[in-house]
Amino acid sequence: MELRSPSPPAPDATPIINPATCELIGSSKLDTVAEVKAMIGRAKAAQAGWAALPLRRRVRFVRRIRDEVASRADHLAEVISMDNGKVRMDALAAEIVPAAMAASYYARKARAFLRPRKTGTGNIFLFFKRGRIERRPYGAVGIISPWNYPFAIPFSEVIMALLAGNAVILKTASETQLVGRALEECVRSAGLPEGVFQYVNLPGRVAGDALLEGGIAKLFFTGSTAVGKTLMKKAAETLTPLVLELGGNDPMIVLEDADLERAAGGAVWAGMSNSGQSCGGVERLYVHERVYDRFLEILKTKVETLRVGPDRDFDVDMGCMTTQRQIDTVELHVEDALGRGAVLFAKSQVPRNERLHNFLPAVVLTNVNHEMLLMKEETFGPVVGVMKFRTDDEAVALANDSPLGLTASVWSKDRRRAAALAARLQAGVVSINDHLMSHGLAETPWGGFKESGIGWTHGRLGFDEMTHAQVVVRDILPFVRKDIWWPPYSRKLYDGIRGILEAQYGKNLRRRLRGLGRLVKIFPRMFKK
Repeated sequence: MELRSPSPPAPDATPIINPATCELIGSSKLDTVAEVKAMIGRAKAAQAGWAALPLRRRVRFVRRIRDEVASRADHLAEVISMDNGKVRMDALAAEIVPAAMAASYYARKARAFLRPRKTGTGNIFLFFKRGRIERRPYGAVGIISPWNYPFAIPFSEVIMALLAGNAVILKTASETQLVGRALEECVRSAGLPEGVFQYVNLPGRVAGDALLEGGIAKLFFTGSTAVGKTLMKKAAETLTPLVLELGGNDPMIVLEDADLERAAGGAVWAGMSNSGQSCGGVERLYVHERVYDRFLEILKTKVETLRVGPDRDFDVDMGCMTTQRQIDTVELHVEDALGRGAVLFAKSQVPRNERLHNFLPAVVLTNVNHEMLLMKEETFGPVVGVMKFRTDDEAVALANDSPLGLTASVWSKDRRRAAALAARLQAGVVSINDHLMSHGLAETPWGGFKESGIGWTHGRLGFDEMTHAQVVVRDILPFVRKDIWWPPYSRKLYDGIRGILEAQYGKNLRRRLRGLGRLVKIFPRMFKK
């Protein structure tokens, strides 16, 4: 990778463009499909030796990676800001710090997560059969990550995969290759065995097919619902398992007893940070009619005082959009809403400089409804729509009226009421008096309902996704020659096996004793040839 290249990139390289200035700041070499398939082969060859290492040694490698991230925090924040467009504070707080903390968490918890677990005994008559669940690595796993959180999202998955004993093929977004290459440098700095970690740069349209056809054991994809469905169809050809973390159109419910100042601040944070380009960010706000006007007053002040612009001296709150394609979607949703009767209630300023590009204002729309694209689809930009509601039932119905169900939040001082409401929401992650930040908690699983995804990332559930569950059943009576139900069969054996049901579920004591007697009569056959 060449940083700040003054000349156009080679034909076999991806240009790296600063979205705020549209300047060419580097390039990243493109790989061919054939090269990627060869990398997968090398990863498979290296994986067995990696998995055979004692866990403490894999933990040591991961801690080296974490230390590299921590020591390069300022540089990484600048790289993320230049490549993605978010401000450095967003990069530091929402990507770099959570990444380092996640590495520590998984390194500390890996042994417990990988430890075999006993299944217990389900029936006294089969007490001599004991099972345990063991975790086995998949092999060489593929990770395809997005451009909105280009460091934090793939980082945790890479760390979990390595600790679990997998080799990793990482493909980051074409739009944020500068970040992808920086992540690659952090991982490689640990001195992993050759082939255990492979970084590939392929266009998104061919990456999924290349990884799946190359024989990866499992695919982890974070991105749009449409692409996730396409990958699922392709994976079905070989029954390759996958984890899909897809889109969101997340609701925020503000009850009449909520701390309105905190709720409005939370809406700005979760709806506008990273220019609203967060799959788990707030897009739909439902506010109780008793506090609707007051809430909007507070929200208006906070939005209109947001400082939008390039991050030169840490004195801005919101950066630019990452891609023109996403700008087009945001503008389409706003135009559709205004055309259907929505009201532009609040709007931040944007920088007026012909050398700056891709800056959108933070926007609040009122008088919205569920016929508008803004409220039906994922907008993925710094725009929120606000509706009022009268009852809890109405709030729940509105919040659940979406094909997506990634995250949601309930804001109230009444914890029991908030928890009861949260239990009715169709979302994989529900926060009370907060939103979005749970992705930064390594111990908290992340996943969605409905078309927001399949499987989990983060936490114990996310770590489990990195391994096969293998069940091992053993017999603790070594002197038994054969199981009681093995041939040769007879009427006596049939009555004895049926005695298990009578002994346990007979309607009276006489029937239970009769069943037990029949069962006892066939026990001796277990000790005969």
